[in-house]
Amino acid sequence: MESVLASCSVSISELKKNPSALIEQSGGEPIAILNHNRPTAYLIPAETYEALLEKIENYQLGVIVNERQHEKISAVEVTLDEL
Repeated sequence: MESVLASCSVSISELKKNPSALIEQSGGEPIAILNHNRPTAYLIPAETYEALLEKIENYQLGVIVNERQHEKISAVEVTLDEL
């Protein structure tokens, strides 16, 4: 049996009845959408999705910064006036 990675789960037929009410009731938490008692999708509110994307982007930027740390040695210092 697959794990359901959400505290709330509904069937596809329940989702079709009133998706807006489900999203409201979830309080920003993901909702597992089940098909034959197996998770087929997760539904999350737009705000939660946007926050998740921002965290992923920040993580990716952190990885780039860490990868480029060694380039600091070859950097050329300039003042704002020189730019």
